[in-house]
Amino acid sequence: MRVGAAARAPTRTDSSTAFNTGNCITTAQANYDGNFDYAGCGAKTGVYLKKTQPVGSYPANRWGLHDLHGNVHEWVQDCWHDGYTGAPTDGSEWRGSCADSGRRVLRGGSWLDLPRTLRSALRLRLGTGDRVHILGFRVARTLTP
Repeated sequence: MRVGAAARAPTRTDSSTAFNTGNCITTAQANYDGNFDYAGCGAKTGVYLKKTQPVGSYPANRWGLHDLHGNVHEWVQDCWHDGYTGAPTDGSEWRGSCADSGRRVLRGGSWLDLPRTLRSALRLRLGTGDRVHILGFRVARTLTP
């Protein structure tokens, strides 16, 4: 399953919501710079913690996953591609060689970011050897029936 889908944890069947909270998010739902609003949602709360928070400090999505928005950007398995041409349509990771770009995808936004960076559909790229204090990863495994 792709991280964008996990982050939405179906709020709508058409997967068009920006966050697992719907089309708006607040600093009560994720750790980000609350000095900024998102899409006129009234999310400019002034809350800006300026550091990570313990996992589980914010409500889980409908699948029980915490912190898919904010706190730290998360590395994902996908290699970076400039567009979505050739992307898997079944929700699986985008396999292939990362040697072409030398970069992988980051998702989720961080405590340092504006709320627009937390959107489920937003992806960033970074070289696999790069290290930045706003990055993390989530250990996951595939469960077989």
